[in-house]
Amino acid sequence: MTTGVRRIIHVDMDAFYASVEQRDDAALRGRPVAVGGQADERGVVAASSYEARSFGVRSAMPMARALRLCPDLVIVRPDFARYRAASQQILEIFRSCTPLVEPLSLDEAYLDVTVNRWNEPLATPVAKRLKQRIREELGLTASAGVAPNKFLAKIASGWQKPDGLTVISPGRVEAFLQQLPVDALWGVGPVTAAKLRKIGIDRLVEVRTADAELLRRAVGSLADVLKRLALGDDPRPVVPDRPYKSSSSENTYNDDLLELDAIRAEIGRMARQSAEWLARKELLARTVTIKVRYADFTTVTRSHSSAPTRDPGEIVARALTLLERTDAGRRPIRLLGAGVHGLAGDDAAIGFPGALRFED
Repeated sequence: MTTGVRRIIHVDMDAFYASVEQRDDAALRGRPVAVGGQADERGVVAASSYEARSFGVRSAMPMARALRLCPDLVIVRPDFARYRAASQQILEIFRSCTPLVEPLSLDEAYLDVTVNRWNEPLATPVAKRLKQRIREELGLTASAGVAPNKFLAKIASGWQKPDGLTVISPGRVEAFLQQLPVDALWGVGPVTAAKLRKIGIDRLVEVRTADAELLRRAVGSLADVLKRLALGDDPRPVVPDRPYKSSSSENTYNDDLLELDAIRAEIGRMARQSAEWLARKELLARTVTIKVRYADFTTVTRSHSSAPTRDPGEIVARALTLLERTDAGRRPIRLLGAGVHGLAGDDAAIGFPGALRFED
């Protein structure tokens, strides 16, 4: 077992979906590109090229707004089969170096290269080689962060995008932490950052000396984690082949759904798809969840947990029961979703006390 300082790399592909599109279509190169749905179909931006980002176009933005920011924006329908194929090639490159590869999504992953198949004693040459192979074999660029732990490696990978490489050696950790804002901390989004700034914490290192009770009132149970991360301490290992945690699907509709029968049919269809996915993966689910977004963008979720199952009839019935706890049929609906959570293998089919839980 290896002891001492770990060598962790976080690799994050640069504008992955858009870069694949630009690679495969020369006419898109150098142009502002957004991958996503059409503006007149209430589409949103799934990914944007760096040319589009210079206009302020960002992922999760409504496509109509993206077009207002960049009238020359080229909208491309997503082709997830091609993105998955490229992602698999990238993972093969990673795994040629180390079995300790933890994918986070199609376009990013952690690697523990403390001991590696390339017999490189340092992580920086490994990161350079990974980036070079991705460029040569796939025609894409990646940014990489090298650090003693996952928290620092992930921050580092975004430090010099695109096509960047940032190395935080153990001796540079403190200097690096000193320059970070508080929202660089894992788990600190805009809402939590606002809470921390309200109690006078603007910089990451200020979390270390914050009053414990004040910090806990602001961020709850996250307080202890943030204090540890503010010291640069992150013991989480790189975990390869993480098990599935959930599966879900959702759809935004061109015209608001008003009729309850149509809404029930859509929820039933999505729930049935989840049951079919469970069957293919030979998994069971304890929790069924639905999501409803009304025309005014108010969004609610409803969840029901019970004995593990993949029976389509039961999953559909539970989803439809949850739908009754919404305003479906009384308020216009622009988005619906359904999914399964709390997954386990067949050996989990044992008694589980049912617990109905509703969340807004």
